[in-house]
Amino acid sequence: MAAPTNDDLARWLARVALHDRAAFEQVYRATSAHLLGIAFRILNRRERAEEVLQESFMNVWHGAGGFNASVASPMTWLINIVRNKAIDALRSGRSERASTVSLDDDDAMAVPGDESQQPQRLLEDSLARLRIGDCMAELGAAQRQALALAYYRGMVHTEIAESIGAPLGTVKAWVRRGLDKLKGCLEAAGMGSA
Repeated sequence: MAAPTNDDLARWLARVALHDRAAFEQVYRATSAHLLGIAFRILNRRERAEEVLQESFMNVWHGAGGFNASVASPMTWLINIVRNKAIDALRSGRSERASTVSLDDDDAMAVPGDESQQPQRLLEDSLARLRIGDCMAELGAAQRQALALAYYRGMVHTEIAESIGAPLGTVKAWVRRGLDKLKGCLEAAGMGSA
């Protein structure tokens, strides 16, 4: 079976917005393997990546009416849903693991102190993540997408251009300007390089 075009995906998503199960199945079959790879790349656990994929497709089923082809390509829209769900899962998994460690008294006394787990360090790390998230939110959608593909998927400029159907020069500009804006924002927030 030939890979679906952006037009195919956009048409199917329009039908999914009307709760067309056949169109939903077509979107799933055409994109799920690629989207699972994205979730796995972020989470590094297949079981959790599969859960995130399922949750993402629930979002697609309920939110397909929000897809706007003039803002992003269908695949970009789907990738952003999966990426955001995976990042949320990664964050919640870390906090869950940190709060559910069970030790008896003897074990607890034998655990050496971990500098990275000191309250001040944890607070600083949390604030840094918030600042980075705020700075990323200030970027345009195209810049966020290009940076995400470069850093979360490890794609080079030519692969990003092909993936989102944009000219190579445009993608290079998005990445470069996105990085410049991100750096400026982080420096303004007191997180510049020493």
